[in-house]
Amino acid sequence: MDVVIADSQAKIRSAVRLMLDQQPHLEVLGEAVDATGLMDWVKASSPDLVLLDWGLPGLEAETVLLAMRARAPRLRVIALSGRPEAEEAALQAGADAFVSKGDPPEKLLAAIDRVCVGRRQSKQ
Repeated sequence: MDVVIADSQAKIRSAVRLMLDQQPHLEVLGEAVDATGLMDWVKASSPDLVLLDWGLPGLEAETVLLAMRARAPRLRVIALSGRPEAEEAALQAGADAFVSKGDPPEKLLAAIDRVCVGRRQSKQ
């Protein structure tokens, strides 16, 4: 599964990439620090999954999510936030899953696995 990491914080991107690089079924295509960079990655590489910082600079997260879905309807999106209270808004806006940045790494991997299974099932 091809993944793009979109987060304005270099430490978060680095930690997530390090974790994902150890997963044989995941390939990190690239990283974005803002909404414009993220949309460039989505247009250029058609990833399967975007890990989206719900506070990503550039546009409101809901707007970014809608734009990505318009460009790639089958794209899966996991919203990430340091604010657990953002979960409801992210899921209502159409994110496939939500993970708090304060959660253990296993929670993100479990969310990715759930989203991957959903994608494989929807392709059948």
